[in-house]
Amino acid sequence: MIFSFFIHMERVDKENSQRNLYEEYIELCLLADRSGFSTIWTGEHHGMNFTIAPNPFTNLVDLSHRTSNVKLGTATIVAPFWHPIKLAEESAMADIITKGRLQIGIARGAYSFEYDRLADGLDALGAGEALREIVPAIKSLWRGNYEHKGERWSFPKTTSSPKPYQKPHPPIWIAARDISSHQFAIQNNCNVQVTPLWLGDSEVASLMEKFKIACKDNPNINKPKIMLLRHTYVAEEEECLDQGARDISKFYCYFGAWFNNERPVTDGLIQELSEEEMAKLEMFSPHNMRKNQIIGTPEEVIKRIKYCEDLGYDEYSYWVDSCMSFEKKKKSLELFIEKVMPAFM
Repeated sequence: MIFSFFIHMERVDKENSQRNLYEEYIELCLLADRSGFSTIWTGEHHGMNFTIAPNPFTNLVDLSHRTSNVKLGTATIVAPFWHPIKLAEESAMADIITKGRLQIGIARGAYSFEYDRLADGLDALGAGEALREIVPAIKSLWRGNYEHKGERWSFPKTTSSPKPYQKPHPPIWIAARDISSHQFAIQNNCNVQVTPLWLGDSEVASLMEKFKIACKDNPNINKPKIMLLRHTYVAEEEECLDQGARDISKFYCYFGAWFNNERPVTDGLIQELSEEEMAKLEMFSPHNMRKNQIIGTPEEVIKRIKYCEDLGYDEYSYWVDSCMSFEKKKKSLELFIEKVMPAFM
């Protein structure tokens, strides 16, 4: 099992400055780099302090000058927010600067809040079509002298300038949930990223089953890699674990509020959720988070991740975003490095 690290700058109020959030982001990434993680992943979001990540290439290029060991990945670029030429060229430039450490994760996106502002009227369905159009387009641009006539974009003969450092190009990962996304990834020689979000092991198994079906349906294509992204928190005291479950519950309550796109947003912060409002969201309850997420003692976490490994996942990505303090995030990560990762070596 390979381990990677997934992180954003994360903010639900103005208590912590954005500059300080970035310094904390860097410190956690440096810890991951020197401790055996394979990749640091960071996403793309806009107008949302909940996940501050306007251009992951900026962060990853900065990290490339501070780190020595990890690959550096986008998890994920949101396809409808990019023109194929711009994405091909910016990713190629990042690959050159990082000397071939770039991994490119691409998704259709999730938040209608962002679609409303950046996707020119597209909804989630149209965004999926943009994903399926942009992936073969950027591959062709990297090869060069490519003319595109598609549903969303059209342009005359163009070559990505520059071209990627890696040959033929950086590995591409597709964020997948439904079977058609798994099929698309495999048919386009892309790896797969999945997350059960707030759901538990049954969803983890279901996502793997979809991947296996897609692989079986495409027997002449080499099997790609599949990565599982999960909220993870490690502690040795039950009191800490209970509080960790409450913190991750709060994260998902805010995630749901952003996803529903119904509450007022001011200066990138969504209207604060009350304790009463969060208590009504049973699917995100601390009890369900303790059951569904990877929250536990080192021994419990090892057992839960072994289950994922046995299902066939190649990579486990430690998702650190959680509404926890920086100190709690760091302590959990240190315990994971010290007491969990050695069980998989």
